Amino acid sequence: MDKRRIILASGSPRRKQLLEQVGIPYEVIVSNVDETISGLPDVQVRDLALRKANAVRNMIQGNAIIIAADTLVYIDGQVLGKPDSPDDAFDMLQTLQGRCHTVYTGVAVLSIEAGKVSQQAFVDATRVYFRSLSDTEIWAYIGTGEPFDKAGAYGVQDKGALLVDRVEGDFFTVVGLPVAKLATALREIGVEVWGKQV
Repeated sequence: MDKRRIILASGSPRRKQLLEQVGIPYEVIVSNVDETISGLPDVQVRDLALRKANAVRNMIQGNAIIIAADTLVYIDGQVLGKPDSPDDAFDMLQTLQGRCHTVYTGVAVLSIEAGKVSQQAFVDATRVYFRSLSDTEIWAYIGTGEPFDKAGAYGVQDKGALLVDRVEGDFFTVVGLPVAKLATALREIGVEVWGKQV
């Protein structure tokens, strides 16, 4: 039986829901790190995931597995973060409509056991195709309030599904946590997600 507690270093309701969906018990400790970073999108999400995981590592004692993630939307060489205002959300969605963009999610897994720390990190990228949208549709979506806590100003798992024509790659990467790849990473450190060890 694995004695390490599993900690999600995120307050994201989407990531919490995904861990619950696949049956991984966890507790939440939010890292509250500075998310200012530069570089290529895959490097950004990997490094921020590691930054979040290590921040939580410094908050706890004892054996643990820390899972942290970061997601961004990338188009035209530009990173789209969370919108600051309705107008900002409109500009983002105008940029995305009728086109393809890439969503990157970086995941870090830290294992702390008997004072020894090991860490691994991976990045997954998924292409998302938006259908053509009218200004009226965009404003109607903004009116739902969904865009304001989401990179790229949309959530594919909620009403934002109406904006998307198709997804090429792991849908859960777009949501914010590629759970199948996470399960592989957990197995590599001795956590069996199918059995009673978790």
